[in-house]
Amino acid sequence: MSQIALQAGVGRESLYKSLTPGASPRYTTIVRVLRALGVELQARPLHALDPSGGKTLGA
Repeated sequence: MSQIALQAGVGRESLYKSLTPGASPRYTTIVRVLRALGVELQARPLHALDPSGGKTLGA
């Protein structure tokens, strides 16, 4: 945990507090921790949109 905190650029105690149940960590903290773990967060649409009418295609 200390190594992850160091790589993420946050204090160890701060990291523990961010990861406790009920905590509301900042998005930047989550992204830094994920990067320190070698993980990338990606967003993608749940459904493809039909370019002609805006309706969803399949699911």
